[in-house]
Amino acid sequence: MTSDATDRFVERLTWDEVARRLAQGAVAILPIGAASKEHGFHLPMNTDRVQAEWLAVRIADRFDALIWPTVNYGYYPAFVDYAGSISLSAGAFEGLIQEIAAGIMRFGCRALFVLDSGISTLAPVERALARLTNTDVMHLRIHDGPMYRGAAAELAQQSHGSHADELETSLILALAPDMVDMARAEASPVLRQQAPGALTPSDATSPNYSRSGSFGDPTLASQAKGEILLAAMLGDLFAMVETFLADKTAAGVGANAIPQHRQGSA
Repeated sequence: MTSDATDRFVERLTWDEVARRLAQGAVAILPIGAASKEHGFHLPMNTDRVQAEWLAVRIADRFDALIWPTVNYGYYPAFVDYAGSISLSAGAFEGLIQEIAAGIMRFGCRALFVLDSGISTLAPVERALARLTNTDVMHLRIHDGPMYRGAAAELAQQSHGSHADELETSLILALAPDMVDMARAEASPVLRQQAPGALTPSDATSPNYSRSGSFGDPTLASQAKGEILLAAMLGDLFAMVETFLADKTAAGVGANAIPQHRQGSA
């Protein structure tokens, strides 16, 4: 994190300082990132939270934002067979996001960016934000931008993947290499067929079997790939936020108006 990140996190500020910053025009960021979700043998269970908070600080530094505490429990049903992994129901998670977002907006911030580092969380977050009124909110989906998708397509060597895989492991090698134990990285089997349902560490006959919990091939990861992916991801996120704020300014939307909820994808 940057050296001046302390004054970006509301949990480290007094309430009157938060009020002053919001009155001066600071926008809000609500990161979503699991802290109790398996990420294979080679990454810790707080991998999503680390990514979400790292990205939130970069956005906050660029756009004068305050960062609310990370929502580190969510809807992660694919991983509950791995020890320590927790998933809320979709309804409980959706309600949680709706209430937190509504609470943040109640204090008069001019925009809220919900920074979502998950995949299974995307649909519940969309539903939660769509139910908000008197808000100006954007759902930032970190893997959806065109620069990131292009970089991922060009760099990926794995045959399949989306979790603790080549791409995610490369990202962590770039932003927090001390978190990664590449000696324990293990690829998941090539799927015999695509099947819905949770990953399993124990049923070797399942098409969703993964002894380690990875889905993809993290052994192909590298810091160099991660640096390219991170730069692309940040470029997408900066462009999304900048466009949203510019459109809001041009439209003259006030904090108490009812603008249309927008999704942070290309």
